[in-house]
Amino acid sequence: MDKNIWTSRRRRGRSHHRSPALRQCDSSERYTSGASQSSQDSGHHDVECPSTSSSKAGESSVPDLPGFYFDPEKNRYFRLLPGHNNCNPLTKEGIQLKEMESRRLQLLQQEDKQKKKIARVGFNASSILRKNQLGFLNFSSYCRLSHELRVACMERKKVEIQSSDPSALASDRFNFILADTTSDRLFTVNDVKIGGSKYGIISLQGLKAPTFEVHMHENLYFTNRKVNSVCWASLNHLDSHILLCLMGLAETPGCATLLPASLFVSSHQAGTDQPGMLCSFRIPGAWSCAWSLNVQANNCFSTGLSRRVLLTNVVTGHRQSYWTNSDVLAQQFAVKTPLLFNGCRSGEIFAIDLRSPSQAKGWKATQIFHDSAVTSVQVFKEEQYLMASDMAGKIKLWDLRATKCVRQYEGHVNEYAYLPLHMHEEEGILVAVGQDCYTRIWSLHDARLLRTIPSPCPTSKANIPSVAFSPRLGGPRGAPGLLMAVQQDLYCFPYSSSCPDGLKEGRWEPSSVSKEDIL
Repeated sequence: MDKNIWTSRRRRGRSHHRSPALRQCDSSERYTSGASQSSQDSGHHDVECPSTSSSKAGESSVPDLPGFYFDPEKNRYFRLLPGHNNCNPLTKEGIQLKEMESRRLQLLQQEDKQKKKIARVGFNASSILRKNQLGFLNFSSYCRLSHELRVACMERKKVEIQSSDPSALASDRFNFILADTTSDRLFTVNDVKIGGSKYGIISLQGLKAPTFEVHMHENLYFTNRKVNSVCWASLNHLDSHILLCLMGLAETPGCATLLPASLFVSSHQAGTDQPGMLCSFRIPGAWSCAWSLNVQANNCFSTGLSRRVLLTNVVTGHRQSYWTNSDVLAQQFAVKTPLLFNGCRSGEIFAIDLRSPSQAKGWKATQIFHDSAVTSVQVFKEEQYLMASDMAGKIKLWDLRATKCVRQYEGHVNEYAYLPLHMHEEEGILVAVGQDCYTRIWSLHDARLLRTIPSPCPTSKANIPSVAFSPRLGGPRGAPGLLMAVQQDLYCFPYSSSCPDGLKEGRWEPSSVSKEDIL
């Protein structure tokens, strides 16, 4: 008898000494089992389960317990398992992916159901037309608001890609896409299933409703090395070549290659283009590249290296180096002034005066700073403002004359990825894809987030979409829209045909853009 009493006291003592987290976990489990048992005994006469409604209302007030995860659907805590080889382990990464996938599916359903969207409250198609007729809106404001409305009403259409090798299209994943200046060609880098990368050019001349068909032009160029950066190069004529920066592999050093677009089969009409020049420059560790359209740096391209900027003349082979304190991850040449803008891993953004020799002390013309590594720099046409993004998810508009930030665009998601910006002054919009696989579109005028487009594919690090926006997809007579490449598929988001005809005629011409429209 005494032994039984001692055992019962010992058990009670153990229960009193257990941690509060485990006691709360046990109480939640007992509450869940009791609630489920009572609901079964009541014969399911209630319309709404009280435990479900209370869990949704108090989901934000549930305390976080170290090592446990609270499931609001089951109203109980579950132990988090480490990421080892257990069968179906419950980890934080898996929980976050499940929540992101659920949110993505909900947004996709809303996109399909809600055909008419409003970018700004109080500005629909009829109100914009009415205010324009009454003279309350000037021409630039009318065109800007009409573009914003049509961007909000874009609908997703899948593009049919024609190719001589359909099996390769089904297996090769899009790495990224890049449209040329006239937006009638799309340069693509695809990851081959057996390893390496493959290049291609897609002709966008057949990208018209209702078929949305394009043709992929085949090529024989492969590489096992990672492609760090790509840009179009105008050596023989406008966009005659593609400049690629390839990463070094083992004993093979990195290089910058000028690949003629004419080498791609049927990528140009016969007799209109002559075979281009294939050039390769041994450049180790190139992170970024840019082609110069400035007359003072004709036939030149720049590569951003580790702690160095290398300027190369393709015709003469002359090279000029500018030493920096950090890796150069983003570059762009100015057209009107002889400046080369660079964004560094340290967060520094500086401009190189191309007229100054590299040995001189005054070759840095402008210098501004971000708090994280800069991934993209875009210079406005008037070259008085600069847009930059970094790996902390910050997108800032800088006044180059005052060297200060004048506007910030909220909502972009980035932690460590190299993600480009797509700025379009004519339409007054800014496009960027976040690391969460969402494509966001802002207004350049006031940094308002106009639209968030979920990815058609499940969210993952390997499925970040690559996009290209153009006011003339398919050439000068093309329609505005957004192209999105993800996995093996290509999607088109054309301007909606449901907008009134009065809005379709408005186009924000470059001559109508003023500093007041930007600021």
